Amino acid sequence: MPVKRPSAIRSSPERLQLERLLTSAVDETDAYGAALYLPLPGEDALRLDMLIGVPLDFIAPWARVPLSAPTPGGDAMRGSRLVWISGTGELTRRYPQSALILPYDFRLAAAPLLSDGVGHGTILLFWAASHEEHLPDEERQLILELAADMAGVLHRAAEEGKPLRPLAATRVLPTPGGVPAPAGRSAPLAVADFLERLPEGCCALGLDARITYINRLGAELVGRGVEQLMGALPWEALPWLDDPVYEDRYRAAVISRKPTSFTARRPPDTWLTFQLFPSATGISVLIFPTEVGDHPEQPGKQDDGRAEPTRVGSIYQLMHLAGALTQATGVRQVVDLAADHLLPAFGAAGFALMVAEGGRMHQAGHRGFPDATLDHFDGMPVSGHAPVARALAQGSPVFLATPEERVRVFPESPPPDEMFHAWAFLPLIVSGRPVGTCVVGYEEPHPFPSEERAALTSVSGLLAQALDRAQLYEAKHRLAQGLQQSLLPQSLPPMKGRLDIAARYASATHGMDIGGDFYDLIRLDPVTAGAFIGDVQGHNVTAAALMGQVRTAVHAHASVGAPPDEVLTRANRLVTDLDPGLFTSCLYAHLDLFRHRALLASAGHLPPLLHIPGQGTEILQVPPGLLLGIDSEARYEVAEVAVPAGSLLVLYTDGLVETPGKDIGLSVAALAERVTALADLERLDDIADALVQPVGDGGQRADDVALLLLRPC
Repeated sequence: MPVKRPSAIRSSPERLQLERLLTSAVDETDAYGAALYLPLPGEDALRLDMLIGVPLDFIAPWARVPLSAPTPGGDAMRGSRLVWISGTGELTRRYPQSALILPYDFRLAAAPLLSDGVGHGTILLFWAASHEEHLPDEERQLILELAADMAGVLHRAAEEGKPLRPLAATRVLPTPGGVPAPAGRSAPLAVADFLERLPEGCCALGLDARITYINRLGAELVGRGVEQLMGALPWEALPWLDDPVYEDRYRAAVISRKPTSFTARRPPDTWLTFQLFPSATGISVLIFPTEVGDHPEQPGKQDDGRAEPTRVGSIYQLMHLAGALTQATGVRQVVDLAADHLLPAFGAAGFALMVAEGGRMHQAGHRGFPDATLDHFDGMPVSGHAPVARALAQGSPVFLATPEERVRVFPESPPPDEMFHAWAFLPLIVSGRPVGTCVVGYEEPHPFPSEERAALTSVSGLLAQALDRAQLYEAKHRLAQGLQQSLLPQSLPPMKGRLDIAARYASATHGMDIGGDFYDLIRLDPVTAGAFIGDVQGHNVTAAALMGQVRTAVHAHASVGAPPDEVLTRANRLVTDLDPGLFTSCLYAHLDLFRHRALLASAGHLPPLLHIPGQGTEILQVPPGLLLGIDSEARYEVAEVAVPAGSLLVLYTDGLVETPGKDIGLSVAALAERVTALADLERLDDIADALVQPVGDGGQRADDVALLLLRPC
């Protein structure tokens, strides 16, 4: 993202006020950083306008925040309230996607900028992990007052006809409160001499991670010259530090403001320990050689003296998983995507999703576990004492690093599988509602470092949301299919010896909305039938309800012997009186199977096709009347055509022929050619199956299809 420094652009008085207030917010609350978000004109979203104390690339994924997305700033704006995040645990539970962006321990407040009940944006404030876990009342009040002052500036600017819009390039402000330089002209040299005399290597990093100083010993230890290192990023200047593990240690220090460390091997065989001490102005780093396996107790050092590569090395896998899960439309797809990403990312051997239904746990799918292992969990009461149930009941993960720990914590619970020695049971909870448990198994004991636990907790939040969406999708899909089928005829009346019939309905390849396509056949007497097909505009419950009413109306009027034009006229009055805001196309055919004639009337529907053996397939020209529901006084004309024995009359909806960007006339002509090619097939069912099979576009169908084939005998 482009960055504009304050001196690079000319600020308006209002912007200068906002800059001062944002700087004051950091200074007065002892926060180390702050971000100002302003609404994007014409969009239901906020954009990052100003930033202080936090590297821009850290917060870049939050540069644009849709108000509908679950983020602290979005929730503060939508709910007109201050949102407080007490640490990484709460962030992962409430905002799992945000926790994947910043998986570090820090405190966060998001306050809306409100004036006269109108939201003008949001301010975020960041504190180190050492800040109190609960936001003190006086600090909360101070934040709200600062937010009100900023909202007042924005409100007055809007009233004066000069509303402040978010800048295209985020403005990064200097961090207040730097350490003043010592007095005396020789002070900088004295400081340099002091650092050079230290028995350890040392360097200083800016908040952007660039090296601002390194002493001679430090340069010697890392194997490069001082001049080559100054101003460089460590992982760019030193290829052996080019690993996400080491950059993650730097990010952890900046965001949590807690000392940390890592050990790295400088080729060929020199091991160096780096200790990072962060502050508001940068990071001080101590560098000294160490022996492999030498783990002295040092401030900020990790449990084993080494950074854990699992968490950082897997973060890209997890980000891919987060994006992939947004596209998952079924439970099986959620299971497959999660297993594909999580097993290699965390070095696990088994993965399973258990869903909570009817007070019991049921298997949704698994990878790597024997079937017998999942049978052990299947049907277990949600209120049970086994780890898979306890994690869900208590809403907190259960980590069992060794078989001994499992026996100690769950002595009554038999081991689910002897070949797995470590387990993670992650509750899947959406908006406080339990939906299931994620089970991860390891074939060897696994220590579950704190950062890995945080990552797994973040993943469980993503999985919970994806599983909930997938279950809802599948339930709605079943409901849609059931409703659609109930509104269509379950069977068509036989007219043996007079008429062969085949009908098909095929839903769109993508989407699960209820369609408005319909068809029916009415046996009027032994030699007469009425056939019709139509399509209600839209794909929703309203369209489906109207479809049912139109189909019933056409059926009722046709059953009493009304001619085609009268059938459509009466149906049109019904739709117009209902005034649903939707239009309907319909084609009605009155078939005289004794005289082999058909009377056709159309309400804006696509023309039927007639195939006569030896003569090819004709596109019948039926006067195209108005769609049903436009004009209650509309009238419809009737066309009469011959339908000889052995001919094939094809009625269809637009889903069979419409292709985006292609002329509909050419598509209908192409359908006529397909009918000609298939008409010699003896069974109408075979012709129908072939016609509704998608052609091109990788087998995708953009719209629902209804098809009715009629062959007089």
